[in-house]
Amino acid sequence: MTASIDTASAVGTARRWWMLALGMFAQAAQAVFVNGVAFLIPELQENHGLSLARTGLVVAAPTLGVMVTLIAWGALADRYGERRVLAAGMAITAAAGVGAALSGSLTATAVFLLLGGMAAASANAASGRVVVGWFPPERRGLAMGIRQMSLPLGIACAALTLPSIAHDHGIGWALALPAVLCAAAALACGLWVVDPPRPSRSDAADLGMLTNPYRSSGTLWRIHAVSVLLVVPQYTVWTYALVWLISERHWEATAAGLIVTLAQILGAFGRMGVGFWSDVVGSRMRPLRWVAAAGGLSMAALAVTDAMDSPLAIVVLLAASVATVAPNGLAFTAVAEIAGPFWGGRALGVQNTGQFVAASIVPPVFGALIGIVGFPVTFAIAAGFPAASIPLIPVARSEDRSTGIEGDRVDARP
Repeated sequence: MTASIDTASAVGTARRWWMLALGMFAQAAQAVFVNGVAFLIPELQENHGLSLARTGLVVAAPTLGVMVTLIAWGALADRYGERRVLAAGMAITAAAGVGAALSGSLTATAVFLLLGGMAAASANAASGRVVVGWFPPERRGLAMGIRQMSLPLGIACAALTLPSIAHDHGIGWALALPAVLCAAAALACGLWVVDPPRPSRSDAADLGMLTNPYRSSGTLWRIHAVSVLLVVPQYTVWTYALVWLISERHWEATAAGLIVTLAQILGAFGRMGVGFWSDVVGSRMRPLRWVAAAGGLSMAALAVTDAMDSPLAIVVLLAASVATVAPNGLAFTAVAEIAGPFWGGRALGVQNTGQFVAASIVPPVFGALIGIVGFPVTFAIAAGFPAASIPLIPVARSEDRSTGIEGDRVDARP
């Protein structure tokens, strides 16, 4: 009997980690598609003569598409499960990527990028639900931190590959890479993702899981607002780090791409670290306060060192890349835990919609700011957003696992 229990436990543990790997793959492929366009800015400027503000509009197209459909994909995941949403969404994204790669004009490319972003939102809504549904609360912070690594890792892949492909073979071939990755993710998710177990709707009604979590308190709204503010420095660094290194520091494109890749890898491990930290302290909100403060301080330091033309600015850029991405996993996990298995998809959709609204605005607005006031002042402006978020972060006890809120609302495994 003991041996059979141990075997079942081992199988269950292996399945959890396999679901995490599949969710990460889908999210990373989505990240290459949605965020990789930023690394084509130098090629767009050189070959098409676009200003930084106009290239920012092209960069924002897939992000805008994601923003439009996040809540809808979340509702579909709540209703029909994660596997169908991931497989269908990533397949459509791949098809849009092919269209963008083959299109003959920038306008058509932007339209396909917009459509692909609308489909790619499926990964944001469903891959996090898979992880939250399969992992227990005391391991969920680490698991979601690892899952959140997929975004910077995907961006690192894009930074390492897309600029050189675009330079050597053209933008069309560069856009083909995310299309292939999304097609592979669609196939993998369709074959192997298993929807996490959850109670029947009748049992969930008895447990209060069908109640709208937005009506009981303002905690979710506060977390959404904090996350929107924290996106601004994150996307400022992500979008313009490569341009800054090339135009202001006079680095070669390949070397600059390697630095951005390193920054994304470090940021990925930072997300995992703060997720583990939240498991240890039993709270998502206390670590969120600290990393928000670190994000503001690192962006301010980047502004100062850049204004002084100090070589330390490169080191500070790496620190800012870690600090500005670290909060995402904490907020994402907290939202899913509070909302529960029957509202999690929609709540994560609202969470990501707010973030992507900000992310869509950052490239053109901050690109224009850079053109008007320069990089140092723009970095200083970005530093103000995480500072403004700190007072909005809910007090730790409202998210502390010792209250039982997170586990009772989410842990639906038998």
